[in-house]
Amino acid sequence: MSRSSASLLASDRRKEVRVKDWIQLTKPRILQLNLVAAFGGYWLASRWMIDWSLLLWTLLGTALTMASSCVVNNIWDWKLDQKMSRTKDRPLATGRLKLRGALLYALALGIAGEAVLFGQVNALCGWLGLLGMLVYIVVYTMWLKRSSTWSTSIGGVSGAMPPVIGYCASTNEIDAGALLLFALLFLWQPAHFWSLAIRRVEEYRAAGFPLLPVRKGVRRTKLQMIPYVVLLLPTVVLIFTYGYAGIIFLIVSLLTGFIWCWHTIRGGAALDNDKWARMNFLLSVNYLMVVFLILILDTSGRPF
Repeated sequence: MSRSSASLLASDRRKEVRVKDWIQLTKPRILQLNLVAAFGGYWLASRWMIDWSLLLWTLLGTALTMASSCVVNNIWDWKLDQKMSRTKDRPLATGRLKLRGALLYALALGIAGEAVLFGQVNALCGWLGLLGMLVYIVVYTMWLKRSSTWSTSIGGVSGAMPPVIGYCASTNEIDAGALLLFALLFLWQPAHFWSLAIRRVEEYRAAGFPLLPVRKGVRRTKLQMIPYVVLLLPTVVLIFTYGYAGIIFLIVSLLTGFIWCWHTIRGGAALDNDKWARMNFLLSVNYLMVVFLILILDTSGRPF
């Protein structure tokens, strides 16, 4: 291989790495999970009468606003990310990307996302997107994440916005269906995140994050998970009762919910916290995916 060919190959590899770094800033795994929720929210409200153009604009606007918030989170936390093995290789923590470029990137994503929601979807979804960004960036990232054990619970407001945005894209109003979807995601998040936090408790302690397992201990965290997971059960019952989904949704959601509840309640007797937390985390992810998949497939055809 000639020197020029080797140089071009090396340049291409650097560009590929750089592109991956920009994508990583948006936390694509979080985006994927929440886009499933936004899709489910739209499908629930539309009752299989899909405006595909509107759905695509909704998903795009939601993805862009969420991505913007995640980039700002990376910017704000870059120094603390250096202290944790899970985050020390992030692009800003290693210096592969610069803060100024990341900030411009976040602004561009946020402006584009809000332009899509306000211009192509509806004003209600635009305001919901702004609310989600405000809570995630200001309330969660800049304030509570560094000062309070309530960061996870209150920060859950932003994580519960995607299905509501999807729902309101179709209805253009907040009704019982929107509130139940909000409750579903809001209640799901604390136990999901605390499962991860228990596994990484010493890293979070070293980095200075005052999460619940850091401040109150693992046992207290396990106990505090229980009401959130238990309250998911009446939430899915209400989704069925109000006619938003069918009996298959009810049966599957309750079955998976009881499994997750049983495992969460048994956390107090678990001898291996890491093993228990890993399984609880996996159960939480699979629970959400299954519930929204069945919600999409078993949406009731009855009118609102």
